[in-house]
Amino acid sequence: MLTRRGFAGVLAGVAFTGRSARADLGAIEEGARKEGGLTWYTAQTDGETAELIGRTFTARYPGVKVTVVRTTAQVGYERLTQDIKNKIPQCDLFSSTDPGHDETLKQKGLLAHYVPQNDAALSPQFRNFDKDGFYHSTTAGLVLISYNTLKVKPEDAPKNWPDLLTPKWKNQVSVGHPAFSGFVGTWVVAMRKLYGWEYFEKLEKNRPQIGRSIIDTATMLNSGERMVAAGSSTATLMSADKGNPLAVIYPTDGAVLIVAASAIPVDAPHPNAARLFLEFLQSEEVARISVKNRADSLRPEVTPLPGARSFSEVKTLQLAVAETQMGIPEVIEQWRDTFGT
Repeated sequence: MLTRRGFAGVLAGVAFTGRSARADLGAIEEGARKEGGLTWYTAQTDGETAELIGRTFTARYPGVKVTVVRTTAQVGYERLTQDIKNKIPQCDLFSSTDPGHDETLKQKGLLAHYVPQNDAALSPQFRNFDKDGFYHSTTAGLVLISYNTLKVKPEDAPKNWPDLLTPKWKNQVSVGHPAFSGFVGTWVVAMRKLYGWEYFEKLEKNRPQIGRSIIDTATMLNSGERMVAAGSSTATLMSADKGNPLAVIYPTDGAVLIVAASAIPVDAPHPNAARLFLEFLQSEEVARISVKNRADSLRPEVTPLPGARSFSEVKTLQLAVAETQMGIPEVIEQWRDTFGT
């Protein structure tokens, strides 16, 4: 397997000089066309949106096909690490919802250094996500409170995170699982930081229905199995756009903001295509696709659709990468001890 240092010479047309490095995009595009495609491990969107992004990229760069492998964050990370262990590289771009994965891979020398030109065009809070230039913001979203509007009146819906602990919501709460979802893992770490693990000991008494991906919470609300959830703004609003009876509440104590990154493994089989696709994920075109599909925009020129608020309009809680890197493995164990799953 190539080392991080040795990989720099693989890609013709690219010179690295730290954060100021600029890439010859013409050479990268030419190399990508010769490679013919890439494999994208992603947890950052639903499968339908990921496939749309892949097709749009191929339409812009004919002959460069995107093979989408859509999983939850933890499953995708385990798959990547098994690929590395078995020395059978398959992933060209890794897009987790847990930036702790990227930091761990970087520290082990398993990521290629590349600074996308589009990174400078992002809104300021999303630029230079990794100061060393090994992983970069490609999506962001909120974990907030969602509810079924046929079963819960707006005035009766929970207004903050402790409201989910009240007895009225016993057997009525839906959540994801931190062992599968990076969004859920980050939310659990944030709630532990805000309220202590006692928060989840109290939540357990309300007998929540536990899915895997945070997207599962919207499914549970739509089916009527549960009334309220710790859900994703994107999944909830997408479902509502399809006519389902769902709505969101921005908690007064803060929606949890997750900035998710993408990175190129050092042994990526198609390094040029990976770099070209990473540039594309930070483009205005993908920002518009994302907003249309109710994800949030990283670009200042692309604003949310009606029914959603921009990050600047709501109170948010955001964890440092080190907090998720250390915290998510810890809360997975605490979660299993408390909920038995």
